[in-house]
Amino acid sequence: MTHSFYSRENNRALSILGLNIIKTYIALRSLVQDIDVSLKDLNRRIIELSEVNSCALDGVQLGLEKVVRMSSKMNSTAPAVVCGAFRAIFGDITTDSGKADDAWNAGRRFFKIFVD
Repeated sequence: MTHSFYSRENNRALSILGLNIIKTYIALRSLVQDIDVSLKDLNRRIIELSEVNSCALDGVQLGLEKVVRMSSKMNSTAPAVVCGAFRAIFGDITTDSGKADDAWNAGRRFFKIFVD
């Protein structure tokens, strides 16, 4: 994984795509659990699970801080760096397969293991 400040070969676009995949996954999962969930509760859950510190914890569980390639002047354990890498994985799964469903399935497995 290459941090976006390291080179042109970066994962910024994948991170943005991944963030949207994660938010969609959280929304759909919440609706499956409770079709009558309020908009307020749904938004709170999306924010809670997709914000940088929560996302960084998910990335640390996968050891992403150990594989991010970046400038030696930067800290690979910084929450924004680890979170960006975590989000980029979901974006990468989507672009590699051409299907958001594949990222959905990876998300379902990940969140079942680490969040539920």
